[in-house]
Amino acid sequence: MKQLSRFYVIYGALVIWTIKFLVRPMQLFDWPVDFMLGIAPNLLGSFLIPFGACWFFGGRNYLLARVFRLESDTDLRLVCLLGFGMLVINEYLQLIPVFGRTFDYFDIFFSFAGLSLSYFVYGRLMRKVQLV
Repeated sequence: MKQLSRFYVIYGALVIWTIKFLVRPMQLFDWPVDFMLGIAPNLLGSFLIPFGACWFFGGRNYLLARVFRLESDTDLRLVCLLGFGMLVINEYLQLIPVFGRTFDYFDIFFSFAGLSLSYFVYGRLMRKVQLV
């Protein structure tokens, strides 16, 4: 599971960086595609949270690894709830003008959607690996 998680996180990060730093700055697309490109980093990034927790904290035993351990559905639920809390805090911190970023409710909504999808996908993969 750790190898699969590493693949998803690395590939997902490359896709997010491509969208953020290459595709979006060119502004080649009209409204529906431009909107999807705007929310894609939040959707994909939040989808990767459980996979990142598995890759970075799996098999480790220090304090933070114990909090983000993914061995059961309860652990997965905790990681997803903590991840969503951090995403919401990050989005609300963007209201502070010092950071020069923009606050958007769509980012929160699509972060929630990505994390929800990730909960079901990762949970299914986790149960499948535990049965083998």
